[in-house]
Amino acid sequence: MSKIGIFYGTSGGNTKEIAKRIAAKLNVNSDDMYDVASAKASDLASYDVLLFGSSTWGVGDLQDDWEGFISVVGSADLSGKKVGLFGCGDSSSYPDTFCDAMGKIYQAVKDKAAVIGYTGTAGYSFDASESVVDGQFVGLVIDEDNESSLSDERIDAWVTQLEKDLAS
Repeated sequence: MSKIGIFYGTSGGNTKEIAKRIAAKLNVNSDDMYDVASAKASDLASYDVLLFGSSTWGVGDLQDDWEGFISVVGSADLSGKKVGLFGCGDSSSYPDTFCDAMGKIYQAVKDKAAVIGYTGTAGYSFDASESVVDGQFVGLVIDEDNESSLSDERIDAWVTQLEKDLAS
């Protein structure tokens, strides 16, 4: 299997916890997990697959640490790499900007790497999201605030999708 690095930004801890759960499912070592608050561009280079995770804050904003790291990702050479995205959001309080941060990261990488791990929007309750492209989420969407009982099932399905995407 390809070498996977997981890069996440977390403020309240949900995104870090989701990153750990994804890592366990994909057998990613903790040495291959990075909080973007301290990650560097050189950390990206040694991976074939990059998984980027962010929560959405305020009205559709990137998690604070991603505000600085998005420019690092935007200027990095990601050619030949595959990128999977995951995001945490609150569909009840912010139905018009649900998981928008993941969409912002997608915009930074979509022309630089092959994005994998798209998921359907069925089963989610929201009004709008920058993370929806061509009727699908650009990655895994988790709502730990309102739908935590569905998180494991959604992570499992996404990991299965990633494995298929990596095999093709």
